[in-house]
Amino acid sequence: MSLSAALNTARSSLQSTSTQISVAGRNVAGASDPSYSRKIATTVPTDGGVRTVVTRATDPELYTRMLGATSDAAKAKSTLSGLDQLYDTIGDTQDDTSPGAKIGKLLSSLSTLADQPDQPALATQLVAEAKNVVTTLNEATKSVQGIRGDADSQMASAVGSVNDLLQQFQKLNQQIVAGTAKGADVTDQLDQRDGVLSKLSEQMGITVLSRANNDMAVYTDSGVTLFDQSARTVSFSATTPLTAGATGNAVYVGGVPVTGPGASMALKSGAIAGLATLRDTVLPTYQNQLDEMARTLISGFSEADQSGAGGPKLAGLFTNGTDSTVPGGLTVGLAGTISVNSKVDPQKGGNAQLLRDGGINGTAYTYNTSGASGYADRLRGTVDALNAKHTFDAGTGLPTSVTLSEFGSNSVGWVASTRKAATSDDTYQSALLTRASDALSNATGVNMDDEYANQLQLEKSFAASSKLISIIDKMYETLLGIG
Repeated sequence: MSLSAALNTARSSLQSTSTQISVAGRNVAGASDPSYSRKIATTVPTDGGVRTVVTRATDPELYTRMLGATSDAAKAKSTLSGLDQLYDTIGDTQDDTSPGAKIGKLLSSLSTLADQPDQPALATQLVAEAKNVVTTLNEATKSVQGIRGDADSQMASAVGSVNDLLQQFQKLNQQIVAGTAKGADVTDQLDQRDGVLSKLSEQMGITVLSRANNDMAVYTDSGVTLFDQSARTVSFSATTPLTAGATGNAVYVGGVPVTGPGASMALKSGAIAGLATLRDTVLPTYQNQLDEMARTLISGFSEADQSGAGGPKLAGLFTNGTDSTVPGGLTVGLAGTISVNSKVDPQKGGNAQLLRDGGINGTAYTYNTSGASGYADRLRGTVDALNAKHTFDAGTGLPTSVTLSEFGSNSVGWVASTRKAATSDDTYQSALLTRASDALSNATGVNMDDEYANQLQLEKSFAASSKLISIIDKMYETLLGIG
């Protein structure tokens, strides 16, 4: 080999080793970044030497699995968060703040009054217990709608994040495609794009399609295009105010609904999917339970026409907050408007004894026509009516033929069991995400021990190449001196 050929080889080797040292340094610097993948410097023979090509460690299957696990975990977490708020609000059957507990005290007070109908103080106490029930149902409704509103607001924030991420993705994708076509090192941009996809998968489930020149298309997990050459617009209008019975607005991707009852291509995972399920399904189901409790109370304490004229049943102790009609079926939002009839509330000039005698709705509705202080038929009839099995709406998600007390207990049990299932799912999905992330990191991440060992070897190679160049330079000097 001539001196010039040897010098070119040594210089090429020195340049290649220098690049490899730089890549090793990048690996060490990026080791703590979860979206960073290990860079690999590979030497490729060329005319007169070698050149170094930088690639990155990848595992498409593990990466896809990690994206899916991220979406599933985000959905589970957002659902559990709302259920935790609900559980903290209503308490349990032993907690005096729960609707079931308040109704239990009301029924106990009613039975006591039925046994001692000549005690005005007991009638007043029954009205007080009724007020407690009303307050609990009203506040529970406010809490449910408040949590629904929070979920709606979080959906709006999530949609904003999705649009920002899609714009970031578009910019990086353009750089990657252009750089790949020129043969440039785009490994850092590929990592950044993967990082954007990871964040995007937290908000909604996604699938990706890789194409020539490292181009990529992105779809929702239900098949709606999010990005193909350009980003689609994701839109959502917050629903304000979000009252009981109001349907929350849908999230749209390029004009296609991906949440809500009208979505034929609904999101399956991601935080947005979890929030939509919470807002549109879980919480409305609990609201139905509250409303059915309110309806049964209004109906159970209602008065029947005693004149024989066939008048309708009218509200007694409880009203719908507007008039004296008695609802015949599920009335969404009723738990938020139910109130104690002012005609039996001593604090509002009413007469609590009308609970014993009847006549809240006029003479035709009077039961105790003799005015006997020991009259208990009306009260005992109410006790029997409320302790009997009632038919509840199937939209409550609970057994439909039970007593009011059983229904109240079942409602609290439903919240507890739903929350328990959500907690288990959150734990499970979080564990799967950890496993998927660890597997991807092990396959594509940086091992510091390996990098330090590689750096040491490369430094030795660099020193050897430098020494060879120095020797060749001296040989040239010797030859020139001879001349």
